[in-house]
Amino acid sequence: MPDILKNGLKYFEEYDYRIKIYGYYRKNIRASFEVHKFLGNGFQEVIYQRALAWEMTQIGLEFAREIEQDIFL
Repeated sequence: MPDILKNGLKYFEEYDYRIKIYGYYRKNIRASFEVHKFLGNGFQEVIYQRALAWEMTQIGLEFAREIEQDIFL
């Protein structure tokens, strides 16, 4: 396969990946806005966490709450 075709294929694979990520971010932001629109201000953080978890489940996003992460300095 010529190099120009390999480079073009690589570009489209990256483009497809970016589109998938963009769709995930849009759904995530939409869920966040829905929670804020419904609850408004003034609740404890755990209430927003639970509401966002419910909203994300409703639109089919997979997630994990409060996962442990190592921090390297």
